[in-house]
Formats: sequence, C-alpha cells, structure tokens
Amino acid sequence: MGLITGKIVIISVFLLIVTMIETLAYSMRISGARVKLIATALSLFGTMVIVSRFSTMIHQPLTAKLIAEAPEKNHLLFIEEQYRVLIGVTSVGVLLGICLFPTFINIFSRAIVQLSNERGSVYSLFIHHFNRQGMKKACRCFALPRLSYLKGITLKTIPKRLFIINVLISSVLTVGVLSAIYASLLVPEGSAQAAMMSSGIINGVATILLSLFVDPKASWLADRVTREPNKYIYLKSYSLTMITSKFVGTLAAQVLFLPAAYYVAWFANWI
Repeated sequence: MGLITGKIVIISVFLLIVTMIETLAYSMRISGARVKLIATALSLFGTMVIVSRFSTMIHQPLTAKLIAEAPEKNHLLFIEEQYRVLIGVTSVGVLLGICLFPTFINIFSRAIVQLSNERGSVYSLFIHHFNRQGMKKACRCFALPRLSYLKGITLKTIPKRLFIINVLISSVLTVGVLSAIYASLLVPEGSAQAAMMSSGIINGVATILLSLFVDPKASWLADRVTREPNKYIYLKSYSLTMITSKFVGTLAAQVLFLPAAYYVAWFANWI
C-alpha cells in the first residue's frame, strides 16, 4: 500500500485551503487600517477564524480513519509518515498564503468597504458580490510579494516575543489533532478514547493563549494606526511576524509531533 492514498490527497487539499485561509486572515487588520474600518475588519476576521476552527473538527475524523486503512506491517511507522506528510502540507499552505498576502490585502480592503455598505451583513456581502463580476474585480487585485513591502521594517519594529509565542502556538495547533490520534495507538485500548479526545484540550489551550497574548496586541496596533497613521509600519511588522512565525511553527511541528503524542499517551494513562 502506497504512502500517498486518495484519502491523504483529499485531507491534504482540505488542510491546504484551511491553512491558507488562516494565514491570509492576518492581512485583515492591515486592510481595515488602510480603509479606516477596523471594527468591520475585525468582524470579517472573526468570521474567517471561526470557519478555520470549525474545519479542524471536520478533518479530525477523516484523519483518524487513516489508522483503519494502514497496513498491519510497520503500522506505527506508516501512520507517522502519513501524518508527517499532512504536517508538511500545512507548511505549504502557509507559504501559499504568504505569496497571496498582498493580493488579499487588496481584496479584503474592498470586501471590508462593501461589508460596511451592506451594514455588516456577511450574507448580503456574499449574495451581492460573490459572482462573475466580483471574481473579475478580485482578479484585478492580484499582486505579487515585493521586497518594497519590507521597506521600513527593522528588528526594532518586529515584536520578537510575539514571534516566539506564535511559533509555539502554531506548532501546537498544527500537531494537536494528529498527536492525539497517534497517541491513541500508543496506549492500551481502554485509554484510546481518552487520548483521542485530548486534542480538544490541546487546541483549546493554544487558542486561549492566542486570545490572551496575540489578538489583543494586533487590535491595539490597529487602533494605534487609525490614530497615528505614521505608525502603520508597526502593523506591517506585526503581520510579517505572524505569518513568518506561523510558517516556522509548522516546521517546528515536525519535531514536536512525536513528543506531543507520547505526552498525550502519558496523560491518557494517568487520568
């Protein structure tokens, strides 16, 4: 049986899209600051985050089913290699999001203005603008990343502590589900369900840390830019920090995967 199966391809495409959306969501605050509609931008940002978080609940059963389809010979090694492929796909998804970042700053700037015109109705926004004409306008927003985007960004403007925190959070969120499922293979049958359900705790803690240490900083920077437009460089630096640390976090997830699985296995046996 080959490592890359039809189900792996389906899950990979799903993860690619979701991870790309999560990465592009970081451009929302820049777009909001550009059109001076921060509150509306945060509303649209919240919608995208909810969709990406909900998607994790969908791909979990698909990923778990890979266990039943794995060959008996070298069962653990085969599952580990498949899961590492999925972790690698998340890294590719972040890279694609980074490449499309300038494009979606332009698209989201238009979307935020239109959402404001629709009085905050996301439903109306999709109904009136998600059509052929809307797609043509979106295509005209296409822009490749340029080195000029980094102009003015220095080590002083980059929040270093935030970079480290987001690397840790991103790596935990990347392996949370995969490590918990893999841990169910490392424990006795009676503890397998406990190990499987631990992914919710892992991702929940990471999400809380994200809400406590990352999101408030971004909101404060966005508000600061609306009051002092000359501070726009700090918001750009924040966005660059978040997308690069997210990418580094997905790479670190390859190292964290097995230790996290063994920790979850220990926890499942302990409780």
